[in-house]
Amino acid sequence: MPFPFHPAADDPVPTAVRGFARAHADLVELREDPIHLVARHRAPGRRTGLVSGGGSGHEPLHAGFLGRGMLDAVAPGPVFTSPHNKAVLHASRAAAGPEGVIHVVKNYTGDRINFGIAAERLRMEGIDVRRVLVDDDLATDGLDTATGRRGTGATVVVEKILGAAADTGAGLEELATLGAEVAAASRSLAVASRAQTSARTGEPAFALDGELDYGVGIHGERARASIPRPPTEDLVERMLDEILAGLPEGGDDCVLVVNGMGGTALLELYVLAELASAGLASRGIDRAGLLVGTFVPALDMAGFSLTLTRMQPSWKDHWAAPVETAAWVRGTEETR
Repeated sequence: MPFPFHPAADDPVPTAVRGFARAHADLVELREDPIHLVARHRAPGRRTGLVSGGGSGHEPLHAGFLGRGMLDAVAPGPVFTSPHNKAVLHASRAAAGPEGVIHVVKNYTGDRINFGIAAERLRMEGIDVRRVLVDDDLATDGLDTATGRRGTGATVVVEKILGAAADTGAGLEELATLGAEVAAASRSLAVASRAQTSARTGEPAFALDGELDYGVGIHGERARASIPRPPTEDLVERMLDEILAGLPEGGDDCVLVVNGMGGTALLELYVLAELASAGLASRGIDRAGLLVGTFVPALDMAGFSLTLTRMQPSWKDHWAAPVETAAWVRGTEETR
């Protein structure tokens, strides 16, 4: 059974976070008790700090986007579990600028609770804070749940655009409004052909028997239905149709994110990127940006997600602005 290469202790996260900080010591600073990460560099004109975080197992989210042009601090939690509010509090104190701090929060109950508690304590200390909630997952749209759509691949788009805007000196309210608009203009959908490996058993967390879990979650949440596996071209077309139908009305410029779920080869992701790009072009959708890689995985799940963000003209410069983080591929994102 292919057990993960974890340390002898039950929780691999502290060791992994220290390893990440050691590998990228030029970009990030590790702070402990509680464990969190802080960017070493930020634009001189940045007046508002950007903080995010969440459960581990989704690397490079969020620590991989820590640095100039994106996030100022990150609070990592245990695998698939929200960070403690104390870690969020300390990360926010470290990141806060003269205007305060923005929390970028994926829409899960634990994240909302712990970031909310930290925000209350920050306000008691005189630090202003606003929350940007990312809720892009179409698989949970319309379900009778208290939380609504989950936060998934669009988190990267929100963090990129907000980071660039913060570097221009945008204030707290402007960034909060911008983040909410970007999140509202984004939708995602994920599929899996194999579940993530259980650290306890060394086996897939659930069985699919040759089918696809259509609408799987980034914590390994099962979809509402498994489907017979169609040809890849047909699968991408079906996903594009559903995502575009779920997007709010707007222009015809979209950023496309093709995201691996952890066990999908880059060769496959580029195939998917080409098919999705062609599918958008055939529908008259202009691609304002393309991001391909593993950015928000579910450990080693075999699968992928597609994210579309309907772009406004004023956001395009933010998307193309240079960044200096561990996980962003180029200094300036290609937009042609």
